[in-house]
Amino acid sequence: MFSDELRNIDWEETTKCIAQKTDTDVRRALSKTHLDIDDFMALLSPAAEPHLETMARLAQHYTEKRFGRTMSMFIPLYISNACTNSCVYCGFHRENPMPRTTLSLKQVEDEYRAIKRLAPFENILIVTGEHPVKAGIPYLTKAIDIAKRYFSNIKIEVMPLTAEEYKELTQHGLNGVICFQETYHSDNYKLYHPRGMKSKFEWRCNAFDRMGQAGVHSIGMGVLIGLEKEWRTDVTMMAYHLRYLQKHYWRTKYSVNFPRMRPALNEGFQPNCIMSDRELAQATFAMRIFDHDVDISYSTREPAYIRDNMCMLGVTTMSAGSKVNPGGYHTYPQALEQFSVSDERTAEEIGQRLKQLGREPVWKDWDASFDFVPTASSSFSPSIDKTRK
Repeated sequence: MFSDELRNIDWEETTKCIAQKTDTDVRRALSKTHLDIDDFMALLSPAAEPHLETMARLAQHYTEKRFGRTMSMFIPLYISNACTNSCVYCGFHRENPMPRTTLSLKQVEDEYRAIKRLAPFENILIVTGEHPVKAGIPYLTKAIDIAKRYFSNIKIEVMPLTAEEYKELTQHGLNGVICFQETYHSDNYKLYHPRGMKSKFEWRCNAFDRMGQAGVHSIGMGVLIGLEKEWRTDVTMMAYHLRYLQKHYWRTKYSVNFPRMRPALNEGFQPNCIMSDRELAQATFAMRIFDHDVDISYSTREPAYIRDNMCMLGVTTMSAGSKVNPGGYHTYPQALEQFSVSDERTAEEIGQRLKQLGREPVWKDWDASFDFVPTASSSFSPSIDKTRK
């Protein structure tokens, strides 16, 4: 299990190693075709900041070589906000006196139909709070069974499950699972997740092993930027985790995400760091140069101008038209959200913008386009460094 390997990776030493990287280390990493973790740390380090233009060009090159000029589109559907956890940063935490909603199966199907009217989505992400009674396996299997009538690619973002439960869901048509570790700092993790099943660090960390053992086709991972002051260390730990999973479950497809903390209802949690737009871009470039094949996903947490810039420089998957409350597309459009969405454009508007930028929005997971018609090379402009306040 990865938690066993993680014990051998010292957080403080990793933080120090990143801080000590030099310009020479960065140049060496940029000269290599295949990078190791040490190279990745160099590209994440402050020493790499003067090289962002070079990193952007490399990220664009590797992205187009592997994925063409496409952007895979998906949409999340929240079907329950019932939760037994007390995550200090989340609007769904159990102490929050908000209305709790778990959609009926008829309402779930109404939401599927409403989504299909928005755009020709074939990729859906079904999301719930972590409540084993109200949003457990029986409920999820039925929701997936219905989803198969409307969507070709079905993923979930729910509580961590056993390998047997993941296997059962794949037999019902599940294609992928997204699970954010939130942070790899095991001691601090307990401060952010004081109660509920999510408080069990190893159970969550090893969920990815269980997904691999169950043969899940696609696994998505991420850290929540803002929990730790040393965001570079957290992202490095995710890179270690990615390499571990690729070695042990090599038939599986992987994606990564760098969600920056957004406001949530009554949570009162102040981020321990604010990642600037330039730093988000740097993390994205570094990940693409480190791993040419991994999907890099940006959600509607990020503002439109960032998504428009980065769609040409490393990002390969985007959500669109997202509602982050149960029944947000049809049943309860005014319900309280888990967090604030930043890119509020419709799916159609995002699709049109991607085409204007020379990218082809792909609504089906298996569609591909390799249109290499030469265009003016996109560059990374310092003008997008608008640190979120």
